[in-house]
Amino acid sequence: MLTISQLAAYAGVTVRAVRHYHAKGLLPEPDRDHSGYRRYDAAAVVELIKIRTLADAGVPLSRVHELLAAGDQEFAAAVEEIDRRLRTEIHELQRHRKRVAQLAAGDSLALPPEAVAYVGRLRGLGVPEEMVDAERDAWILVAAQLPERMALFMQMKEQQLQDPSVVALYRELADVIYWTEDDPRLPNVVDQLIAQMESIPTDAWDDDPLPDDLAVLLDGVFLDSVPVARRMLQLMEARGWTGWTNLKRIEPPREF
Repeated sequence: MLTISQLAAYAGVTVRAVRHYHAKGLLPEPDRDHSGYRRYDAAAVVELIKIRTLADAGVPLSRVHELLAAGDQEFAAAVEEIDRRLRTEIHELQRHRKRVAQLAAGDSLALPPEAVAYVGRLRGLGVPEEMVDAERDAWILVAAQLPERMALFMQMKEQQLQDPSVVALYRELADVIYWTEDDPRLPNVVDQLIAQMESIPTDAWDDDPLPDDLAVLLDGVFLDSVPVARRMLQLMEARGWTGWTNLKRIEPPREF
């Protein structure tokens, strides 16, 4: 006859597990002997090994008693059903692991590869991380709403970065996020922006604009991430342009 510690050692479980199985009604709890100890026989060891084997296989404890008492056909059917459930859980865990890997991947979490490459180019130009993050977030919004147009958008952006004047403008804008609204350099930066826009054919600005609700969200990213954004928009309107995402000419320009 075995003590509870010896029983646990034979079956490869802990004493706490044995007591848990007693509490669940899976393993009968023997009466105490004249010394006040519970003693277990070989049948208890066999039963405990069966319980441990089912539990280690992923069988819920609520089903263990049922399986121990089942006939061969019932046992096979129950095991098949449990196997299906485990396969479903494994699939979900694999999906979660993939999601966690994406989280660790940073920019690639919600952006296609070409957009990730573009964001990397901005970092390579020395654009401050705050500004890169804002542009990345803006493209996440676009990719969620217009995934079919992202390849074209990124092709256009990459072409722009081939232009030294655009690269120079990006580097100039990199400092803007640290300026105040009364910074004397701000009008000059806006003038550079206007010159860049006016170098593009007029009809290009009206060709397939982004949906208005998406444009509002993207403008919000700009306004929230650049302290002088509202002043920049005012200066742009004074020069005949309105909006940020969906740029439009104003006739006549507004005065500020």
